[in-house]
Amino acid sequence: MNEKKYLSVKEWAEEDQPREKLFALGKKQLSNAELIAILLRTGVTGHSAVDLAKEVLASAGNRLTDLSRADFKQLNSIHGMALAKSSTLMAALELGWRMQSEINDNKELIINDSQSLFNYIAKMIVDLDHEEFWAIYLSNRGKVLGRQRISVGGMTETSVDPRIIFRGALEVKAVSFTVAHNHPSGKLTPSREDRELTRRLQEAGDLMQIKLKEHIIVAITPTGKADYYSFHDNGLI
Repeated sequence: MNEKKYLSVKEWAEEDQPREKLFALGKKQLSNAELIAILLRTGVTGHSAVDLAKEVLASAGNRLTDLSRADFKQLNSIHGMALAKSSTLMAALELGWRMQSEINDNKELIINDSQSLFNYIAKMIVDLDHEEFWAIYLSNRGKVLGRQRISVGGMTETSVDPRIIFRGALEVKAVSFTVAHNHPSGKLTPSREDRELTRRLQEAGDLMQIKLKEHIIVAITPTGKADYYSFHDNGLI
């Protein structure tokens, strides 16, 4: 569908000029819709860029976290959101996630409980539309020695080979490890397969003297909150 330019920025009503508002008042004073409008640049016939931005936000329940999970099909279904606009928006949202991961990567990381593991791994997997399973390898005092994506699955499950996990642990001389995976469904309750895999990893780790310290499931819950379930905190490790 071809986009038709509605009004240039200079022709918008003053309250619909997010770029001018940003210059005058600073970025903190702009709403989410106004910030997105700057990325979109133009609207479509009958709707300004701000109107279009509000529609895009509404399609994700007005939650940026949910919007970050949108794919081209979802965005392009909105009138006026062709490839260029969708690409720009998706790139900006992905940069936001990567910035948070970069902040973590630039300092020595210690994982000593479920919350610190969640803070470390959630930004990489919590908003995915498919399951991924990761292992994080630790030193004696919990310093992160490395991480490895073990498997990528579908919407409801992923297959995990414990041999890959322990090979990675041996390569970095880890004394312990944690694992994490996401549930795109938003449900944090572990499945029977999740429990069985955790038991197998714990037993293998005890045998190899590379202790499994934690397993968490992360998800964006139906309320829009990024949250987790801890096997350790719930007495399953």
